[in-house]
Amino acid sequence: MSMGDDFFAGLHHVQLAVPPGAEPQCREFWGEVLGMTELPKPPVLAARGGCWFRGGGLEVHLGVEADFVPARKAHPGILVRGLRELAARLEGHGHPVRWDDEFPGHDRFYAFDKLGNRLEFLEPRTDG
Repeated sequence: MSMGDDFFAGLHHVQLAVPPGAEPQCREFWGEVLGMTELPKPPVLAARGGCWFRGGGLEVHLGVEADFVPARKAHPGILVRGLRELAARLEGHGHPVRWDDEFPGHDRFYAFDKLGNRLEFLEPRTDG
C-alpha cells in the first residue's frame, strides 16, 4: 500500500505532557473551561496517571511526564466553531489569548493551558 492520501484515515488524538499530580488542573481547563468530556482510561493506562478528553472529533490525552517542561513552541492546532466566543471564554477564566492573522484563510489565536502548554485555536474565515 502506498503512503499517500488513501493511507491516512485521520488523527486519533493529540497527547500533551503534564507533570505528576496535575489531573485537577487538567480537569479544570479541558473539562470545565473548554467543556470537553473526560473519557475513562483503560485500567492499565489509568495506573500511569493523566487523563483523556473528547470534544467534537478531537481527543486530547494528557500524559504524565516526570521531568515535565511545558511545550512552548510545539502545539496542537485545534479547529473550532465560534473562535471569538472561545477567546472570550478563555480570557474570562484567566487565560489570555494572542491573536495572529498570519495563517491564510483562517482567524486564529494562541493560548496556554494551566500548565503552560501552547495551544493554537483556529477557524476558517467565511468572508472569502
